[in-house]
Amino acid sequence: MKQVLFGVNVSTSAARGANPVADAMRAEALGYDFISANDHPCGSEPSYELWTMLTWIAAKTSRIKVASRVLGVPYRPPAMVAKMAESLDRFSDGRLILGVGGGYSDEEFRAFGLNVPAPKDKIDGLEEAVRIIRGLWSSAGFTFEGKHHHTEEAQMEPKPSHHIPIWLGTFGKRSLAVTGRVADGWIPTFAMATPDDVPVMRDRIFEAAHSVGRNPDDITLAYNLDFRIQETRSSEPGVVTGSPQRMAEQLLSFVALGFTAMNFSPAGDESERQVDRLAQEVLPMVRAQL
Repeated sequence: MKQVLFGVNVSTSAARGANPVADAMRAEALGYDFISANDHPCGSEPSYELWTMLTWIAAKTSRIKVASRVLGVPYRPPAMVAKMAESLDRFSDGRLILGVGGGYSDEEFRAFGLNVPAPKDKIDGLEEAVRIIRGLWSSAGFTFEGKHHHTEEAQMEPKPSHHIPIWLGTFGKRSLAVTGRVADGWIPTFAMATPDDVPVMRDRIFEAAHSVGRNPDDITLAYNLDFRIQETRSSEPGVVTGSPQRMAEQLLSFVALGFTAMNFSPAGDESERQVDRLAQEVLPMVRAQL
């Protein structure tokens, strides 16, 4: 079995009292394998730009990986993302996980004066973006003519010194097929891909991988999970809840579904305590069974 990676979400909040860099340093000290943060630059609440924040986190840590969850393609030209990613990965000694998505909020794009792609164009543009990023990382004078993105004899040096993983946040039939064709990982959210939904979605990814001669075992399945550790029994839509023992059992059931990475976001209050309890009371039980 592959090693199972455990990550924790770090808020991009820039409000008074928020300190995402300190949160990431604490996650590293607690033994988490990666931190992640989302990409929503538009909003009325104070927040940091994702890539700048991840760079600062990488500079203040030494072991933990940093993941974009997920970078919205419409915000940045794919060729620039290729350059940004290579630089951050090099500065961090190979700790980047590049999470990419087609773009979630049309309102954000419109507010920032960006083109608002149709759903089909988001999916096609996502696949083109990944192909451009990989092409610039591997080829000299890379030319790509797509419907939404293109390059012309583009030079980018240095090339990555190792394989930088690209994870996609996808849910629909066509976008899942894109994941199978071009991505290194799939990072769905529990609320939008329940354990009952996952087998069909996973199989669609694997079928697409087979269709282009890829080995599905090379694709990391990473579950994005809102959680709350509590002793009382209750159910909350979209949230994994329960006692430490019950939480460990649920996480092991996700491993049985094929997930070899999990990204956790504490739900509700006492988020720091929840992150501590997960690392100290739940994950040791899970690791002991793997």
